[in-house]
Amino acid sequence: MTGEPDRIELCEHELREIAGYAADGARRALSIFERALPADTRPRDAIGAAYDFAGGGRRTGALREAAWAAYKAAQEAASPAAADAARAASHAAAAAYLHPKASAHQVKHILGAAAHAARAEELACEEDPSVVGGTLEWARHHAPPAVTAVLGRLPAAPPGGGRVGAFIRELDVALRS
Repeated sequence: MTGEPDRIELCEHELREIAGYAADGARRALSIFERALPADTRPRDAIGAAYDFAGGGRRTGALREAAWAAYKAAQEAASPAAADAARAASHAAAAAYLHPKASAHQVKHILGAAAHAARAEELACEEDPSVVGGTLEWARHHAPPAVTAVLGRLPAAPPGGGRVGAFIRELDVALRS
């Protein structure tokens, strides 16, 4: 037994702020997906569903379905950059379903959209570090109070996850300081 709580307090207002932040982050990379697959609206729809929830809409099956549809779009994308842009959109819609578990895995749900958007932009710009730095800087400076408050109740981001995992850990450290 670790003595750590297994649940955290999490209110609907915080979920809405987190979903809006995730949607803003994912929207930064949406054009990368849309240039590759202009007729596929699944990532745009997922971001729209996240904004609807953030603006006061209900958590419905349609919101969850939008997240899964964007995830499927990522699996079908031929370009790695487009795939990460779609994953960012999927994370944005899924942010509304953050669990009140005191688990490091939940950090990925909060910061995953921004991290995948940063990776999509990095891949689209042939790994230009200045592009990724700008995206991560944006994510640091635009995090609403709910993001930092909820992160403060969770363990640090978990190891692993490749480049996206490294971005999540970088954001996590920056937002906690």
